[in-house]
Amino acid sequence: MTIPQTSIKPGTQNAYWAHPASQLLAEYRTNVRGLSASDAKERLATTGPNTIGRRSRTTALGTFAWQFRNPLVLILIFAAIVSAVVGDVSDALIIGLIVLASCVLSFSQEYRASKTMESLRQTISSKATVLRDGKELAVPVEDVVPGDIVKLSAGNLIPADGVILDSRDFNVSEAALTGETFPVVKSAGETSAEATLGQRTNVVFTGTSVRSGTATVVTTRTGGTTELASIAAAIDRQAPETGFAKGIRHFGTLMTEVMLAIVIVVFVANLLLHRPLIESLLFSLALAVGLTPELLPAIISVTLARGARAMAKNGVIVRKLEALENLGSMDILCTDKTGTLTEGVIHLDGCLDSEGQTSADVTVWATLNATLQTGLANPLDDAIALAAKGADLSQYSKVDEIPYDFIRKRLTVVVREAAQATSDLMICKGAVSNVLEICSSVLDGSQSEALDDASRKRIDEKFQAWSAQGFRVLGLAVRRIDRQAAYRRQDETGLAFAGFLLFLDPPKSGVSETLAALSARGIGIKVITGDNRYVARHLAAAIGIKVGRVMTGEELSHMTKDGLLRLAPKTDLFVEIDPNQKERIIEALRRHGHVVGYMGDGINDAPALHEADIGISVDTAVDVAREAADMILLKQDLGVLLRGIDDGRRTFANTMKYVSITTSANFGNMISMACASLFLPFLPLLAKQILLNNLLSSIPSLAIAGDNVDPEQVEIPRRWDIGQVRRFMVSFGLVSSGFDFLTFGFLLLAMHATADTFRTAWFVESLITQLAILLVVRTHMAFWNSRPSPMLAMLTLGIALLALAFPYLPFAAWFGLVALPAPIVAGLLTISMLYVIVSEATKRWFFARGREAHRRRTTMRRGLPHN
Repeated sequence: MTIPQTSIKPGTQNAYWAHPASQLLAEYRTNVRGLSASDAKERLATTGPNTIGRRSRTTALGTFAWQFRNPLVLILIFAAIVSAVVGDVSDALIIGLIVLASCVLSFSQEYRASKTMESLRQTISSKATVLRDGKELAVPVEDVVPGDIVKLSAGNLIPADGVILDSRDFNVSEAALTGETFPVVKSAGETSAEATLGQRTNVVFTGTSVRSGTATVVTTRTGGTTELASIAAAIDRQAPETGFAKGIRHFGTLMTEVMLAIVIVVFVANLLLHRPLIESLLFSLALAVGLTPELLPAIISVTLARGARAMAKNGVIVRKLEALENLGSMDILCTDKTGTLTEGVIHLDGCLDSEGQTSADVTVWATLNATLQTGLANPLDDAIALAAKGADLSQYSKVDEIPYDFIRKRLTVVVREAAQATSDLMICKGAVSNVLEICSSVLDGSQSEALDDASRKRIDEKFQAWSAQGFRVLGLAVRRIDRQAAYRRQDETGLAFAGFLLFLDPPKSGVSETLAALSARGIGIKVITGDNRYVARHLAAAIGIKVGRVMTGEELSHMTKDGLLRLAPKTDLFVEIDPNQKERIIEALRRHGHVVGYMGDGINDAPALHEADIGISVDTAVDVAREAADMILLKQDLGVLLRGIDDGRRTFANTMKYVSITTSANFGNMISMACASLFLPFLPLLAKQILLNNLLSSIPSLAIAGDNVDPEQVEIPRRWDIGQVRRFMVSFGLVSSGFDFLTFGFLLLAMHATADTFRTAWFVESLITQLAILLVVRTHMAFWNSRPSPMLAMLTLGIALLALAFPYLPFAAWFGLVALPAPIVAGLLTISMLYVIVSEATKRWFFARGREAHRRRTTMRRGLPHN
């Protein structure tokens, strides 16, 4: 079957937006009831999935090939080939096998981690509502096909390009496509074939989002034929670099600088000493590989995937792995109050008239407004509908609706009563101040009187009093209006203020303890809410937030960027905030140097979620918020997030363990080897011995992803600190080199070791000390007081025993290793024990200095009030 979209090209030819709806439905062989399930399946097989670019699938072959991307590995393989060509086949073969084993080891870890992440992402795949066989059905966005009839409402991400068949107060945010800041009004109809992208007011596009209203759309383009796909192909899109990625990049730069310096010096020096070219090249490259933490990508992938898996068990789905590091570094969490600090199950507490008395009329009007509206679903309407369950409203029929939007902050429904032949009843509810804007009178019982300043003052006093008691208060107004064909926003005028709706959303059980736990972990809470200051203050007092300063949306609107930068860190409650102001608050906090998390689930939370270092949403959020978030909570609960923060910090701690352990041990050994190669009459280790040593020492590191973490390492936010990594590498590297030189002296002066015995002894000692330093620096406590994970302990002990036994194994000669006399073994073990003692003392000194420096930086940089 030929799908129409395959013939559509950019330009005016096949300008589907200029076709009448009936012609368009005929061209795409569909109708207003939608496609049949079998037809949709057939079209999906023909057009392919509705994705831009290729599906990101992890293949075993691709992941394995990726392991050889390291230039050093490729150069080493080339040098081994050259070595084989000139006659040293056995050494070349052994080097090749060791490199292959290292790549296989890395591949097995990365592939398993990538498959884990794929399975997690599938649990939060986006859905679209389409008509299939005349019934509404939620299908994966990837399964939307040309000819599908898609239902859209506020908060939806638009899954494909399409033409509007029917709409109601439909506004779309097209900033992702056109850069237009304000929502664009869209409606059914036809536009000129020459209309530009921004002029096609009857068309919706992939990647944009619904701001308000509803629409029914026929899909015309999917996947790679959409407008977004054509733009994406023409530009190079690159996401901003995260703090984690920046840290990895700086670390790679540091390693490259050190590695190049050592390799060049050693290679040139060995040539000046008239040593063989190939042997010198292999030795220098082996030094470079030995210094490089080549398993770092695998370790990071495994550690982050393991952390993501642990978080999934605790109810947090990670959409972007880098977010784990940011979660561990977060020191400010901004959140709304509803559903996070409160139960989120809102109860209707009262329907009151303008004098504050219970009113049956207000109850009926509120019920009609809440149950007949078809726009954005919200818990306030649900609470009204639940309270009025069973009420007989059969004498009323809906005529029209003016949907809620975030500018008007009100919702109007127009109903018709059987007893009224010439007029309709307009019922409006919303924020009290916004409802009063369109009122000219106030109902007092059955009478209506002008809405003067005295009436406004009485209404405001009641509003403030109820708000101070913790009630969410909405206003309700009505108007009899002569019948007309349709109603628009301009008809919202001359209404009579009828009364108040009081809602109660009690504080969530245990939230005070959770906030205290967050504060103890160095995380400040800032509440950003559209509710008024009285409700926010009442809630803060109820859950134990000490309010130092409150900022209103009106104050913020008159504040400069620098003024907000100065005051935002000192403010606890941001109240009466316009949704568009949230992004400004997040930006100011980040500019102040904080790592900011933002928790939101609404349409207007998307910009703030993008701006935050880590965007957090819930699985029940609107599509646009879920897609903007880095993490999805399966339960809207700070307790779930708290566990996620701990998991994130453990993940970061274990990643940094590998970096610290590998760089310090490798740097010390490579410096020692480079120096020894300059004064020894022989190479201190052969290239194959260096590579074997590096491979064996890397095996226990694979268990670091699941290692136990000290409690103090999850107590405070931590960030990449390349300066600390450099200081750690130098400090412990020098200790390692000092004991290496002690070993050299012992072997040459005391034992008069031959070249083969020297190499074997140092191979064993180097491997044992690398394993020892792993156990020492994996914890900030005394290493005997911190138990490693069973897997890490088992692998470390196993490799240590193998190191001692290796010279005595039958194939030891393949690697140039010989059996060691007992006195040498005893001397090596003694030196290793001394090394552990000195390393433990160095560790305590180093981390004590680090804690003191961290306290000084925190004191100087932060002015956070503590909750």
